[in-house]
Amino acid sequence: MSIPPANFTSDNTAPVAAPILKEIQAANSGSAPSYGADFYTEQLNSTAREVFECDVWFYPVATGTAANALALAQVSPPYGAVYCHEFAHIAKDECGAPEFYTGGAQLIHLPSKDGKIDPKSVRDAVAYAQEMGVHHVLPACVSLSQATEWGTVYAPSEIASLSEAARSAGLAMHMDGARFANATAHLGCTPAELTSKVGVDVLSFGASKNGALCAEAVVIFNPAHAQRFERRRKQGGHLWSKHRFLSAQWVAYLRDGLWLDNARHANELASRLAQGFRGMPNMEILFPVQANEVFVAMPESTVSGLEALGFKFYRWPACRPGQGIAIRLVTSYVSTVEEVDGLLRASRGLLEEPRRV
Repeated sequence: MSIPPANFTSDNTAPVAAPILKEIQAANSGSAPSYGADFYTEQLNSTAREVFECDVWFYPVATGTAANALALAQVSPPYGAVYCHEFAHIAKDECGAPEFYTGGAQLIHLPSKDGKIDPKSVRDAVAYAQEMGVHHVLPACVSLSQATEWGTVYAPSEIASLSEAARSAGLAMHMDGARFANATAHLGCTPAELTSKVGVDVLSFGASKNGALCAEAVVIFNPAHAQRFERRRKQGGHLWSKHRFLSAQWVAYLRDGLWLDNARHANELASRLAQGFRGMPNMEILFPVQANEVFVAMPESTVSGLEALGFKFYRWPACRPGQGIAIRLVTSYVSTVEEVDGLLRASRGLLEEPRRV
């Protein structure tokens, strides 16, 4: 099969979007005030208020790990509990950064089958903490991932229900929005309808997976949580002296809906992948495809065959016994129909190959 192999390991593998590179180049002219006193940062703050339809405190940082860790440190004391899904990025992929930056807060893992935590699990966990008293970490924060680690998406009503459970217990609401653009594009909501209007206090807003060079942000909606965050960011090493180059990326990303256009494209190709797999024998889509990730179980022979052909993806520990091997496929704003269809043709061809005795 003469099919050019494609890389579906992550949307982090995509290049920088041309409008963002152009804006960085435009910012790279002459001198500008440092540490966020520049024109681009001023413009970004104005744009952020328009995008989220309210006053926000928008703090660019360079990495998603920094955004999550600094945000959680802002809303949880060292003796606090952060409730999150058992497979949340902050629980599995941050090398202990949330615990480090909070000074010792504990991540309490809540299970579910679709990557989304529910209000009952939060209430039950808080009730247990209250029963244990001083022997247990103090309930401080609920953190949800939008989109989740399984590529599923919280609807506004689901976020509102979680926020109500959190707020009734005095907890803050944090959203890990590494793929916030993909979730917003899928739902067709406004950013405000997924954040401030449904009780989110702090958002870790990601752009690097969706076209930026190195642009993430901590977006604070609740003024009570904004106090002294500038110093926390400085102490954490994420206040850039040449701050204009961070802000310029965000200005280009949010301008004219680039962030949503990029996300829609990635989502559409993920849906195309899923639709193609649904028509094949011995294939099972493990979770609803609502963003730009597809988790599919298939025979080991098909997985190893795709790897031998040069296709790149991650094997994923998401299968139940008898489901075959699970793999994760991630599309990006530069993925193409040809790449998606090439993977589907290759998969179909491998499934149709006669077994070797």
